[in-house]
Amino acid sequence: MAYKYLPPIYYYRDTDGKEIDLILEYNGTVYPIEIKKTGNPGKDTIKSFGVLQNSGKIVGEGAVVCMYKNVHPIDKNNWAIPVWLI
Repeated sequence: MAYKYLPPIYYYRDTDGKEIDLILEYNGTVYPIEIKKTGNPGKDTIKSFGVLQNSGKIVGEGAVVCMYKNVHPIDKNNWAIPVWLI
């Protein structure tokens, strides 16, 4: 299967130890994604997403791919996404 367009995929880690597992960029918007083994991610799992506010890009909704059973909001802009959905 050939894809016409694949979005740029990035990883972020700084000297302070802040890390984002995946950052997808599409049409000038960046989407942060964390991958965790937990079944119940909290707001602490998305705390590093805040570094993207200084990127000069629009920050879209974020996700934590995890062992949660259903799609579940972490806050108003970020979601827990069950690994079985990907």
